[in-house]
Amino acid sequence: MFAHNKRLQYTVRVGEANPGLANLLLEQFGGPQGELAAACRYFTQYVGEDDPGRKDMLIDIATEELSHLEIIGHLVAMLNKGAKGELAEAVDTEAELYQKLHGAGNDSHVTQVLYGGGPALTNSGGQLWNAGYIDTIGEPTADLRSNIAAEARAKIIYERLINVTDDPGVKDTLMFLMTREVAHQKSFEKALYSISPNFPPGKLPGDPKFADTYFNLSQGEGDMEGSWNSDTNFKRVDNWDEMSAVDGGDGSASVGLDADATEVVNAMAARTASDPVADPVTGAELGSGLHPDDEPLP
Repeated sequence: MFAHNKRLQYTVRVGEANPGLANLLLEQFGGPQGELAAACRYFTQYVGEDDPGRKDMLIDIATEELSHLEIIGHLVAMLNKGAKGELAEAVDTEAELYQKLHGAGNDSHVTQVLYGGGPALTNSGGQLWNAGYIDTIGEPTADLRSNIAAEARAKIIYERLINVTDDPGVKDTLMFLMTREVAHQKSFEKALYSISPNFPPGKLPGDPKFADTYFNLSQGEGDMEGSWNSDTNFKRVDNWDEMSAVDGGDGSASVGLDADATEVVNAMAARTASDPVADPVTGAELGSGLHPDDEPLP
């Protein structure tokens, strides 16, 4: 059951209307790193989670993300407030309104005209929110890693948004939201490391013949070694001859077919076979006005 408290988790104070900034903030309302995507990601994980501790954590954070969605939505609405009224009541001339919607790099005309200045479930470029942003897979050692990365990406978006506004109230609210991404990341990391073992994700171990092998498949200037590819942690392979058909086979692809299927496949191959000595005149050659036997133009 959900119950709504009409008081926001954090007070929204916007100094002045700024439709262009409102449009940028939509990235965290209806974008892939935004609050709705986070809420849906953690909610779906909560529903499928069997561990009582993780289940409790996931619904707590999912619900908080909805609170953050509400905060972002109010930021967008407040930043659009003046322009919304001007557009709705037509207090300016057509030219003045058009300039306000398009001038000075303002890219908010879509949200102003189409959504009336309210927060739309789009990103800052107008792309509609979609469920493809939710990557829950139902395995906690994989989902928690995805959650950690999602919180990191959201923090970076908030940092960038903070850097493009000089409105103290907006900065303050965005700083709060950014900080909560840090707190959530910490919770998810704690939850991940409370599972032992947690690597590799899932139940099946990797094939020991390849689990600690590093194939140096891009060689030349710029080659570097570190803990991520050195002989200390990996069996490093630099020899090209050792990188293909690592299973000991011939490196080809094959399939077992019964006699009937083999006959059909062979018939198809014979019907579509190429003649290696054929040299037909092509449409491109006819279109150029030259026959292959003609002398080239000077």
